[in-house]
Order: sequence, then structure tokens, then C-alpha cells
Amino acid sequence: MTGTADSRTPPTVLVTGASSGIGRATVRRFAGQGSALLLLARGRESLEETAREAREAGAAEVLVCPADVTDADAVESAVQTAVARFGRLDVVVHSAQVMAYGRVEDVPRRVFETVVDTAVHGTANVARSVLPVFRRQGAGHLVVVSSVVGQITAPLMGSYAAAKWGQLGLIRTLQQEVRDAPGVHVSAVAPGGVNTPIYSQGATYVGRSGRPPAPVYSADRVARKVLSLLERPRRLVYAGVFNPIIVAGFRLVPPVYDALVGPLLKVFALAGDDQRPPSEGNVFRSQPAGNATDGRWRAF
Repeated sequence: MTGTADSRTPPTVLVTGASSGIGRATVRRFAGQGSALLLLARGRESLEETAREAREAGAAEVLVCPADVTDADAVESAVQTAVARFGRLDVVVHSAQVMAYGRVEDVPRRVFETVVDTAVHGTANVARSVLPVFRRQGAGHLVVVSSVVGQITAPLMGSYAAAKWGQLGLIRTLQQEVRDAPGVHVSAVAPGGVNTPIYSQGATYVGRSGRPPAPVYSADRVARKVLSLLERPRRLVYAGVFNPIIVAGFRLVPPVYDALVGPLLKVFALAGDDQRPPSEGNVFRSQPAGNATDGRWRAF
């Protein structure tokens, strides 16, 4: 496994966004391998729940660090805590993200900027802290959970598209910048629809909450994609069978794509049974009651 001092030894791992969704599923996967883990997310209550699950699954050791990835000092402190406690840091999985639904003109400025900041500045903060550690070690792997929305756009998802396009551009730059460090890898996983609570917890200014568009993957299936990158490092892998087709349509036939994406989004990416007044969701603060590995949709 790349990034470890000994391929037979479970890696030491830091996971951001560890309290819910893909991050929480990834924690379970690493725990099952006997890894030592540091879990980072904004809310302690949900982090402690994830830590209990990880210990029950077989993690060698679990530390929790309540922090926001937009706080550069807090991210740096978490990384240094992991290195001091575990002796090294082999893998960092960055999955922290919030989202909002609404036309650009309708989403409040602070909400829009926080969605973008979490993806772009959060990723930059993580990279600034972990890449120097990986360089000193001569090995390490940063895996960023991105999205197919980093390569397409959709009405009512402008903040999330801006966030993920910016994040993916940053990831590609990081990949270029670590070419001088052969043992250091930066990868991205780009899911489509995933059965996690992020959709129902997102801010909304469209009268409804979001939902994952079909086909819906399980969070654990995406977590398996994350771990597969450690065995075979790649720049970008999709977690969604139709993602390459959607991206091709966006690039090759933009008039057709633009005509279809709005109506399809309203039918397949907004929850018709969940009427909601304007809400900031969990954009500014953790909502422990809504955190979980899985959402409420059927997945495969």
C-alpha cells in the first residue's frame, strides 16, 4: 500500500469530514484494517460516535479533533498531533464539504462563500499542512473527495459547482507540484449521487431539500474507491457509472446538455416530498442529529 513505512503495516490515517457520509464510511474501512486514525470534523458529538464505531471495527487507535477545515491553524494542529502520536502520517482523506441549493442571485453571500471556502480554502489548508510532512517522510497519499460537479454545472447548484471546479483545479495543480517527490501522491475521487445526509443537511433556497440523483451509490462503495487508490495511485477516479457520459455530454453537446439539465435536476435531484422554508442547513455549524454514514435513499 502506498504511503506506508511498511506495506504490511496498516497506514496511519487522518480523515476530514469524518462525522458523516463518505468520510465516516472511509473511517470504518480503515478501522477494519487496524489503522491508527485521527478524525476531524466540526462537531465533537458526531466525531465521538464515529470514533466508537472505528474502535469496534478494529482500529489500532482513534483520536478526535473537532475543527473546521477553513481554520488553517486548526488543521495544522491536527496534522502535527497525528504525527506526534503515531510517529508518521501515511494517508490523509479530505472529504469535508457543505452544500447549498438555489439560484446564485438567491443564495445569501455568506452561504455561497462558505460552500466555496470549505472546498477550495479547506483543501488548500489540508495540502499546506500534510504535503510538507509527506515530503519529509518521502511518502504519503492525499486523497480528496471531489464530485462529478467539479466537471459539469447545473442550475440551482452554482455555489457547489464553483466550489468543486475550484477544488479540482487545485488538485491538478498539487499533482503537478509533487512530481518532484515520487513517493508522494495526490488523488481525487469524483462521486455522482451518493446516499449520504449532505443533501438533506444542505442549505436550500428552492423550497425543497436536495436528493442524490440516480444511480445512487452507497457511501461505503465510494470509500472502497478511496482505498483502491492507495494500492494503485491515479489522478482521478469516478464513483458513478454514468459520470463519464454526463461529463462528455457537458463538453461535447452543450446546447443539448443545457436544455436538459434544468428539468432533469428538478425531477431527479430535488426531494419532492421534503418541502422546506429557506434554510442555512449545516453550512455554518454542525448538526449532530443529521449526521450519519447513510442517508435515506436506496443505494447500491
